[in-house]
Amino acid sequence: MPLLRDKIIGHDLERLAFRFTMMSDSEAVQCQISDAAMDALAGMQGTESSARQAQFLSLRETIERIASDIYDEAPRVHGYVVRIFMRHLGR
Repeated sequence: MPLLRDKIIGHDLERLAFRFTMMSDSEAVQCQISDAAMDALAGMQGTESSARQAQFLSLRETIERIASDIYDEAPRVHGYVVRIFMRHLGR
């Protein structure tokens, strides 16, 4: 079952990832995409932290589709975090 759009949390400078949530029925699913993966989707490198939200918004549909696909393949464990890395982009 596809995940549905929920909230933007924002850029995590410590983890070098952009965090957001999606919904599975009534449960919020924590998601994140690495900076490297988001830059690869955008066809650029080294995006500033302050520009990550705009970058996420421009790629949101693609990122959310990838997150939903990963979630569908994942084991059903409460608290599972969907993490998108470069290896997930060739799907």
